[in-house]
Amino acid sequence: MALINSAVENNITFVQPAYFIISGFIGIPNIKYYFVFLCFIYILAVVGNTLVIIVITLDNMLRSPKYIGVFNLAFTDLLSSSALVPKVVDIFLFNHYYISYNDCLTFMFFCFTSIFMQAFNLVVLSFDRVMAIMYPLHYQIRVTHKLIFSLITFFWLLAITLILIAVGLLTRLSFCQSVIIQSYYCDHGPMYRLGCNDVTPNYIFAVLTIVLVLGFPLAFIVGSYCCIGYSLSKISTFRERVKAFKTCTGHLSLVAIYFLPVIFVYAFGRVIHPNARIINLSIATVLPPMLNPIIYVLQTQEIKESLRRLLKARVQAKLEVFRLKPL
Repeated sequence: MALINSAVENNITFVQPAYFIISGFIGIPNIKYYFVFLCFIYILAVVGNTLVIIVITLDNMLRSPKYIGVFNLAFTDLLSSSALVPKVVDIFLFNHYYISYNDCLTFMFFCFTSIFMQAFNLVVLSFDRVMAIMYPLHYQIRVTHKLIFSLITFFWLLAITLILIAVGLLTRLSFCQSVIIQSYYCDHGPMYRLGCNDVTPNYIFAVLTIVLVLGFPLAFIVGSYCCIGYSLSKISTFRERVKAFKTCTGHLSLVAIYFLPVIFVYAFGRVIHPNARIINLSIATVLPPMLNPIIYVLQTQEIKESLRRLLKARVQAKLEVFRLKPL
């Protein structure tokens, strides 16, 4: 009520636009080829993450708490890619730059929920690694299926709550001047800056969300690897230390792929060119879902062995059918 009275006193007309315009890149010729490239990455991401989900689902050997986290990571990557890339391709390859107000908020909700969960999934996997290395003899007692399920459920609820609040704060803004979003999708920052009335609550909540979604996960992961390094230093032989550390290389790769481009954007977002911001954000959003299954398949022995077992069983089943088939 106070907000409405303030708006009336200051003679502000509340304007909710019928649509927004996604601007995309500025002044780059033949930029459509870049979105074709994103489409190609999307196809690889869908195939790779679907394969990981199928392997974990079919193989009863992959039922440890760690692979609950890996399954959720693959599911989140699949959701993230599917929420973003098809719509972006539709906007820029088929020239559908106009997007309705409600569709834009929905688009933002699904994109940011999955992006937030990518960071939170890395926290879950980091927790699993630190417990496995620091407490190898008590790992199965300390890290249970129920605990991992509880962590994942909490993070999903946190991600959904954060983006619902962000979207709710956007609905109080009046867009009376421009409806052009300087990004390649319905990006929260460029959208709330278009508001004509007070955007301070939006700014404060955006900063708080960055701390919760980027600051906390990164701090937890760094702290986890400090603990892992301390535990590895107690191992007597160098060979055993290397063997234990190799179990973390896949996770470290995922952390670097996700956080480095995002940190660059938020650290220099106000000084870099909008085109550079779009490239960094788009790569940070679509590249991890493609690389994550490749990294886990190549660096996780259990998944490689599971793939061999499944392929071997498939080949044997076909040979058995061929053998029994009458000539």
